[in-house]
Parts: sequence; structure tokens; C-alpha cells
Amino acid sequence: MRLRIDLAYDGTDFRGWATQPGLRTVQHEVETALAVALRVGVRDDDPPGSARVPVVCAGRTDAGVHARGQVLHADVDEQAVTASAGRSPAPPLEALVRRLNGILPPDVVVRRVSRAPEGFDARFSATWRRYTYRVADRAESLDPLARHHVLAWPRPLDVGLLAAGSAALVGHHDFAAFCKRREGATTVRTLLDLDWRRTPSGLVEASVRADAFCHSMVRALVGCLLTVGEGRRPVEWPAQVLVSRERQPQVAVAHAHGLTLEEVAYPGDDELAERADQTRARRAALPEPHPREPQPMKHRHSPEETA
Repeated sequence: MRLRIDLAYDGTDFRGWATQPGLRTVQHEVETALAVALRVGVRDDDPPGSARVPVVCAGRTDAGVHARGQVLHADVDEQAVTASAGRSPAPPLEALVRRLNGILPPDVVVRRVSRAPEGFDARFSATWRRYTYRVADRAESLDPLARHHVLAWPRPLDVGLLAAGSAALVGHHDFAAFCKRREGATTVRTLLDLDWRRTPSGLVEASVRADAFCHSMVRALVGCLLTVGEGRRPVEWPAQVLVSRERQPQVAVAHAHGLTLEEVAYPGDDELAERADQTRARRAALPEPHPREPQPMKHRHSPEETA
């Protein structure tokens, strides 16, 4: 059977989602916990914790990035799920949630486990992902208890300028200027929303939603826009960076700890397999920008600017 697992975690002490030898990652914690919960055995000569139940996630988060709405799938033996409940009077999947949360460390929580519909793929069936980036730009909104989840920004931000600078970025574009390129991977994405607001507590929040994100894309977008929000760059600058399709040294990538994966959306059950097939197909590259389109502005501020 295929399980859908809804997961939340504090990314502070993790080196990201994906398993890396010798490093603490969310994927490793979840896969080893599943192996323990489902009693997946290993040979006597295998090291402790080497048994794993492979999982696929909706979005790989970087080191220090958090999640409230991560989604995974895992293919498991249905009899093992039933047996793992033991004497619990709860249905097997509810019992599995309790068992997993008893095994996992406190910075990882399984919120729900359900039988995945036919054709469900946590990664490829998703229609969009939504992240939130949180910034404290006022002394009264700084909270030492939230320091691992909110970026402390030393200068005041104008939400109107942030919104104006974001407007041209929404849509179907090649975001190469805001992504770390990977061999054979496209940087074409559809950015559905990039909205800014000031919360009642005084924080500045960016809500970013797209069909998918490439490596460091959200943090690079935020890093670029923060310089607009504080008035050191004109509102046209992010659009000019976008059409360049090249990483600009003036664009600082915002720190990871302010970013949280909030939500992943999926189509109806009868559309899951079709959506997965469509997503697996390589996105077509966009044409080169017209030569009369604006080019990136020359840097007018010190190169030591950072996010």
C-alpha cells in the first residue's frame, strides 16, 4: 500500500531534508523511524539504524528551513502496518501516527498518515507549494523565542515597495537568476503569488506560491526584494534581474531560518496520475529575452550588502 504522510519539523538542527552520510537530516530520521515502527528487519551485521523505509517528499527543504505542511509518500507492506498497531484499539494508521511520534525526535512531528489514493505521488502530483518568509524589522516585533524562525532585519521595510517590486515576478518565467543551476534541470517555474503583509504583531511576511521551486529560489527572491523594501533599490530592479537569466552577485540569498513550507496542494483523486505524468515531462525552455527588454541595472551600492 502507498501511504501519504503529513509532516512538520523545525529545521534548525537539520542539514536539510535529503539524506547525507554522517549528517542529521529529516529524511533519515523519518525513514529510520518508519523502519522501527513497521519492524523492518536488518541483518545481524548491519549497524544500528541502518534499516530504512524510503520516502518521497513534496519539496526538499534546505538546511535550516522549516515545514508545517510537508507531504511524503511511502510504499509499505499493508500487513506490516496492521501488525505494527499491536494491541492498540485504534485503527492501524492512527496507531502508526502515535508510534512514529513516539520514535521521532521532538523537532519532527507526523500529523497524519492516510492511505494514498491511486496515482498519488507526493512530489509529482502536487499542483503547488506555498512558503512563508518571516521578517522582524522593528525592535518591538523582535522575539528571542522566535529567533530560529524569523529573520531579524536591521532596517525598516515598506510593505508597499515590497509588493510593487514583486508584481513583475509573478507568472511563468525562467527563474535562472534566482536559482542555483543543476545539471539537466530546468529553471522555468510558474510563480502564482508573491504577496507581502504586515501582521498584527508587526512582522513582515512574504507568502510565496508556485507550481514548484528550484534550489534557493524563494530565499533569493526574498533577498532581492528586501533591498527594494528598505529603499536601497528601485522597484524595477527585481524584474531586471529576472530577465537577465543570470545570477547577480548583488542579489543576496536570505537566511534559511526565516523560511517555512506551509502547504502543498493536490488535484482531485481522479487527476492525480495525470498530473504526475505532466509534471515528470521536462518543462520546455523559454525563448531568450527580446534584446530591447531592460537589462540589469549597474550596482549602485556597496558589494558588502547581505540578507
